[in-house]
Amino acid sequence: MRHLFASRALGVLTATALTVAAFVVPSQPLLAEDTDPERSSRIVAVGGSVTEVVFALGEEDRLVARDSTSTYPQEAIDLPDVGYIRALSPEGVMSVDPDLILMLEGSGPQEAVDVLKSSGIAIADVPEGFTAESIVAKVRAIGAALGVPDKAEKLSVQLERDLEAAQVDAASRASDLRVLFILSNRGGRILASGADTAADGIIELAGGTNAISDFSGYKQLSDEAILSAAPDVVLMMDRGGNHGAGADELFAHPALGQTPAGKSGNLIRMGGQYLLGFGPRTADAIRDLSAELSSIQGADRS
Repeated sequence: MRHLFASRALGVLTATALTVAAFVVPSQPLLAEDTDPERSSRIVAVGGSVTEVVFALGEEDRLVARDSTSTYPQEAIDLPDVGYIRALSPEGVMSVDPDLILMLEGSGPQEAVDVLKSSGIAIADVPEGFTAESIVAKVRAIGAALGVPDKAEKLSVQLERDLEAAQVDAASRASDLRVLFILSNRGGRILASGADTAADGIIELAGGTNAISDFSGYKQLSDEAILSAAPDVVLMMDRGGNHGAGADELFAHPALGQTPAGKSGNLIRMGGQYLLGFGPRTADAIRDLSAELSSIQGADRS
């Protein structure tokens, strides 16, 4: 059961039945027994939200590298890139001689993770989840791994308040539009988000309804599934390639064009890490997505 921070502030907010047990893990880092977190000075951050939290804690001077999803803040881009979070190379990570790796849950491939864990380098497994509460757990885990729990607690309290306010605002708009998150449309094949995903989480937090709820993860949709989903709006990332198709191209799809979203041309595009990162900027992402949904709902009603 997912509980919204804002439930005590607005009676209209109710707990939503969503199984997230797969993402709820202890917020304590897994470190070698002889590791002193405060003395770790050569840190590799794997996961865009992990890097953002390190910067938000003011500990960025200890970073020596980051993964390719770590594109915010701008200063992070100047760090060496050790590869994509799900396609890590052990050699690339170890080439920067780290004494600590902050590794977001879901990093891979598993073979690479196993090599890194057997290398003797201290590794902190950072929990991932797609709720407001999971962001706070992530901050506390990273703070513990870095030996700065007081800083992490201060940031956690700040984020809790901001996330609560953002959800209260989103609930007051109460758009409840059916939103289809499309990861890609390569070759006219629609790869969309189901339950237990970052897209599903952010859509709910922003007051929308995921148009796909009958499977978990990301899957290719048939024409029949698209028509059955009947989305009011399509949500996509705005970064390059097949992630950022224009409305005309997207809604030329024979099935998608027949949905309410296609007939109205309702398409929202937002930065991928900003929208799906579940980190320090998520409250702002909730506000921005909620405002976009509210605007579309108002336009459709007029």
